[in-house]
Amino acid sequence: MIDAEHYQRVLGDELRKLRRGRGWTRKELNAHLQSEISLQTLATYELGTRQCSVVRLVELCVAMDELPQDLLAKVHSRVFTEEPGRVRVDLRRVVAEAGPELAPLRRWAEGRLRQSGVAMPARAGAAAGASVPGPGSPAAPSTSAPAPSGPPAPASASADEVSFDFAALERMAELCGLPTAELVSHLRKLAPA
Repeated sequence: MIDAEHYQRVLGDELRKLRRGRGWTRKELNAHLQSEISLQTLATYELGTRQCSVVRLVELCVAMDELPQDLLAKVHSRVFTEEPGRVRVDLRRVVAEAGPELAPLRRWAEGRLRQSGVAMPARAGAAAGASVPGPGSPAAPSTSAPAPSGPPAPASASADEVSFDFAALERMAELCGLPTAELVSHLRKLAPA
């Protein structure tokens, strides 16, 4: 599943890196383009707040002597850090930052961190007296909570990170009562730094 906003931001960041790698300002890049583009439009492409047409992307790449497929490969590898359709999540961030709509995921993450012996961060709101369901409570983690599937995490990953495939995302979205796309949007904010 592709988060279009995230993809656009990463594409914009790669365009900015490419321009800066040439040592050019936006004005200098504009001078190398075949067609006139306002500096504000170039800025919105780099910020990822405006969609860039395929033709415009090719024009930008040609001006900066970069093959469009090479630029898109960089974007793709950043957006999909492992395999397409997988979402990597930092369990410590889930425990610390996940809102009430992600309670089933937070409980699952807490259990997973306990099993791996990773120290859990303080939860947002926990200091203010928010109650956390215990293992015997009706809201305890379900045995149907998703487990990361597929290949083991890369060696550089730590015990507090997991990767969810689409099937696991769908199961967790159902448990959270959210559309899968909305869950993915939440999880992208809880990705490892």
